[in-house]
Amino acid sequence: MGMQFSCSGSTYNLIKFMDNNNESKDLNIKKKINITDSNNKGPVNFIFGSLTSFILFIVFYKLSSKIAIYFATHRPTNDSEIVQNISASLNTLIIGLSFLATFSFAFIGFGLFIVFIRSFFLENK
Repeated sequence: MGMQFSCSGSTYNLIKFMDNNNESKDLNIKKKINITDSNNKGPVNFIFGSLTSFILFIVFYKLSSKIAIYFATHRPTNDSEIVQNISASLNTLIIGLSFLATFSFAFIGFGLFIVFIRSFFLENK
């Protein structure tokens, strides 16, 4: 008895019903979806996220340093110029990506620590 159609992103349900005078009427019924944020983030979440990010920064920094030292001490032994260029490019790419991940964690941890400090100065609304 009901019919559904979409109009500019909104979905409407049309329901025909009989009123007391036996006349057919159409009703537009729109469902409202209330999204509530039940997971409010507080200072504890910010400091734990910051500490986790700083710990990952330290771990990745040690790993990145070992990768850079390994590639510095183990040069390619091939005489071909093409092979040497490709291996130098791959070494640079691997070292660059490892340090990019390292300092991304550092900046994320720093940002979360700033948000942790800022959360004490903002009043809850």
